[in-house]
Amino acid sequence: MNKTFNYSGNKVKFLLLPIIIIIAGIVMYFVHGGFNFDVEFMGGIRMQVDLGQTYENDEIAALVKDATGLDATIQKSGATGEAAIIKLPAGDAEDGGESNKNAVFSALKDKYGLDDEALLSVQSASPSFGKQVQQKAVSYTLLAILCMLVYIIIRFDWRSGVMAVAALAINVLVMASVYTVTNIAINSTFIAAMLTVVGYSINNTIVIFDRIRENTKTRRRSESITEMTNRSIQETLGRTINSTITTLITIVLIYILGVTTIKQFALPLIIGIVIGAFTSIFIASTFWAAWKEAEAEAKAQAAAEKRASKKKTK
Repeated sequence: MNKTFNYSGNKVKFLLLPIIIIIAGIVMYFVHGGFNFDVEFMGGIRMQVDLGQTYENDEIAALVKDATGLDATIQKSGATGEAAIIKLPAGDAEDGGESNKNAVFSALKDKYGLDDEALLSVQSASPSFGKQVQQKAVSYTLLAILCMLVYIIIRFDWRSGVMAVAALAINVLVMASVYTVTNIAINSTFIAAMLTVVGYSINNTIVIFDRIRENTKTRRRSESITEMTNRSIQETLGRTINSTITTLITIVLIYILGVTTIKQFALPLIIGIVIGAFTSIFIASTFWAAWKEAEAEAKAQAAAEKRASKKKTK
């Protein structure tokens, strides 16, 4: 019989990795002065301009600063990196930022000799709209997690639901930490990546809990809950690792071959899928086993004390 690794016995050690990432995210949150919200979340203007030549981000940022007095975020775009994505905050403009957009594009036209067709796209959002997007993003994410909690409670038990949601919370915090450490702009892409990771992680968690439920029915008296959980994780480990690797192959290729905007989606997704598989294997099920083991020991101790008290009364 192959020896089973003691996953449950090392659960605290496994928990250290996501904790370190989350702490790093909290530190960088204060270093960067908060999250780097995109115009979809904070309001403002997003312009994509084809400059027709290579450029430095600082050069464009300085030009925008001179034209509008605003600090802009610049990103390279396009297959050759000759297009620029310029993100302007809402500012104090009363025309919804139209004057700022015109001032920026006029300055770019003068410096790089552009025509009107060089302005590839313009998106704008008011600060109030950005707040609504933030609220809806949080609401829908919490609703998705709540629905998953109800499903797991119905299919398994409430302890499984609590531990699965706790693992999801760790995944979300790690994802947010990755965005703060890398200072990637948070927009609808972030929501898409986060929900993808949440769904992927909960699927792995359910597979392990399902095996635990099957093994519970056939568990020997000599086998503890912790040992049974370790065996269940070992039996599903190959499936979890294989599905994770095959998914990562596609996303890594997207990251390598994609443009900047695609990479900003792929990188957190890569990290999220890895941490999602990690928490499913090493966090959710192992802490569930510790909870069940402690509960069983408490019941056994209470029963022993009850028997002892009966003997005394006799």
